[in-house]
Amino acid sequence: MPDKQETRSDSIKSLQKAITILGCFSIVDRSLSLADIAERTGIPKTTTHRMLATLREVGFVEQDRGRDRYRLGIRLFELGTVVFANMDLHREAGPFVDQLTRLSGEGVHLCVFSGTRVVTVDHREADGRSANSVITITSSPAYCTGVGKASLAYQDEATVDRVIRDGLRPFTRNTITDPVALRAELSTIRKRGYAVDNAEHQAGLRCVSAPIRNHAGRVFAAISVSGSSVRITGDRIEPMAELVIDIADRISRQLGYRGCEAER
Repeated sequence: MPDKQETRSDSIKSLQKAITILGCFSIVDRSLSLADIAERTGIPKTTTHRMLATLREVGFVEQDRGRDRYRLGIRLFELGTVVFANMDLHREAGPFVDQLTRLSGEGVHLCVFSGTRVVTVDHREADGRSANSVITITSSPAYCTGVGKASLAYQDEATVDRVIRDGLRPFTRNTITDPVALRAELSTIRKRGYAVDNAEHQAGLRCVSAPIRNHAGRVFAAISVSGSSVRITGDRIEPMAELVIDIADRISRQLGYRGCEAER
């Protein structure tokens, strides 16, 4: 009969496999076959099939009727809305997002870093209208967006390596696709304290972004001003950066960050 330690170890391994399987899905890969999932995870097909059956039972994945295709289930969405509703950042940053929109006259994005991407949790259009709801939460690559680079610049090397390993796909002719160039860009961001997306993700769109820290000093989010590169010209970047950095710092303090003391 297995002892409690062996049972606990098996449970942890099963949980890790389940998380690995769920991590295969993305906005691009919305549905995957059993063979796809087994190949991406390196988990044997029989084990993968068994794990998918369990995940399907609890609503974490759904299977297309009559097809060997799987996609994330509605239960994950339900849990995600709970996380969103209880997120300190979303609750505390709202007034600052409004203020930055008024002061800049441009659109504002508030995003959380999720490992290789950034997830938008609040968005204001230039006229102040909210463009975000639980239904329309979106994510974007970290390496070619202002909020993404502002967050990625302060992560550890393993995280940067993972982003590079996942691929630096070009979205526009300005997208940084060379790993050496990306690392140099992240170094520059750390030195000056803000990031610029120079039409790297969407043609004609320029963003200026700054990192947001939690109470322990860890960068976990970022906020940006974004608009047409015709309006946000080169000579407006530094004034915009000062404004965005100030707002980001105020949000960080609202979340409990107290400067260098919090990072010791």
